[in-house]
Amino acid sequence: MRTAAALDGDGTCIAEARHLAAGFLNRARAEHGLPVTDRAMSLTQLVVSELVTNARKYASGPILMDLRIAGDTVEVAVWDSDPVLPVARAADPGRVGQHGLEIVMAVVQGFEARREPVGKRVTARITLLDEPGGAVTARRHP
Repeated sequence: MRTAAALDGDGTCIAEARHLAAGFLNRARAEHGLPVTDRAMSLTQLVVSELVTNARKYASGPILMDLRIAGDTVEVAVWDSDPVLPVARAADPGRVGQHGLEIVMAVVQGFEARREPVGKRVTARITLLDEPGGAVTARRHP
């Protein structure tokens, strides 16, 4: 199961991306019977918000978002025109803002950023299932 969207990069694109992600996962539940937990729904929307926010902040022009179910994960891929790869900054409790990538890295099971012929693509994988007892499946960063 897969969907893709081109976002304008304007002020409404973050909310639009969150809405598209929620609709995609709701369809995965309803039409394909996939077990998408409420936690997976919330984390996916959070990751989408952070990745699209970064794309909007650091690149000009359109943003492409791909969502795909791969096994027991949802893959969120965001493309933008800026070739500079994101780097998580060292923890700094005194820093105001710029914690988005740190947040993403804390909640995903996989993360990859790679340059494309034009721009870059950032991909995050979020588990759809919680383990018994509510724990999230262990993080598996490539």
